[in-house]
Amino acid sequence: MNKGIAIAGNMIVDTVKMIDTFPEVGMLTNIRDIQPGCGGCAANTIADIALLDKTVPLKCIGLTGDDAQADWLFNLLGGLGIDMSMTKRTDRAATSFTDVMSAMDAGTRTFFHNRGANALFDITDIDFDNLDVDMFHIGYALLLDKFDEPDDEYGTVMARALAYAKQRGIKTSMDVVSENSDRFNRIVTPSLKYCDYAIINEVEASLIAGIPVRDTDKKIITENLKQICRIFFEKGVGELVVIHAPEGGWCMDKNGEFYAVGSVDIPRCDIKGTVGAGDAFCAGMLYAIYKGFDIPYALRVAGCAAICNLTEKNSIDGLRPYEEAMKMEDKYGLQDLALFTK
Repeated sequence: MNKGIAIAGNMIVDTVKMIDTFPEVGMLTNIRDIQPGCGGCAANTIADIALLDKTVPLKCIGLTGDDAQADWLFNLLGGLGIDMSMTKRTDRAATSFTDVMSAMDAGTRTFFHNRGANALFDITDIDFDNLDVDMFHIGYALLLDKFDEPDDEYGTVMARALAYAKQRGIKTSMDVVSENSDRFNRIVTPSLKYCDYAIINEVEASLIAGIPVRDTDKKIITENLKQICRIFFEKGVGELVVIHAPEGGWCMDKNGEFYAVGSVDIPRCDIKGTVGAGDAFCAGMLYAIYKGFDIPYALRVAGCAAICNLTEKNSIDGLRPYEEAMKMEDKYGLQDLALFTK
């Protein structure tokens, strides 16, 4: 592979607010810090890959408003060497934004999101005939209104977009947003048959497959993860199914080989924020696939990218060049998955 990676999807400006704790309704909590940052699958994931390796050709595909927040996003991503020529602007909606409330006591976060221009982003905004790349990744399913719409031939518009990329010999993958709904199977499943790679977290995997991933003690059920991977292949995924959780990463290839790697064992005191950790894992995995790394090492690369993300408050500032990112393993070591699984 040498033509690079295109990432399409949500273009978001985040405002990350560090709060003492998430309060009950009607109660008060303190905001200790405020930081702007990029958000969304297209913006976060492509920025993370650029920070891992500036030599990888990258194309960003999305839709923003025609406003100051769009200017900020274009300057940020363009400054990382990312080709922004396929990202369009519209005067029909503002650039999408999210207020991210990151609770310092629990290390958790809650999102208050305005869809903005992302709600207008459509398959017609993607110039497939001039998409000269090796890999095409799109997300988030469930948060791109036009791509979540039904399609008579392909099931959903996102499935059609992935099919168009595959027809041009491009390897494909997708990402999903976490939400508490019953839409997963209906909206995500049609796209899986056009995905070479599926990279999602354990909650999303469980909701799509309809199988629990944790027992009553919150431990990961390894056999269930294997079964979920098999279901994804039955639904049409071509090459790899990758599932990630705070405890580690798991992967099954098309031959049924299953792999697992524990997360980097970073102490709580070194975690400054968790916004964008899933995007960083996905970026690390896409980068590892692009570079042709073997699967166990690819899981380690993705895990190190995710842990780098935790060292800063916003979604991308923790990422660092690939060789430096891998030093996180030496610094902290890996968690023993046996402690968190059954």
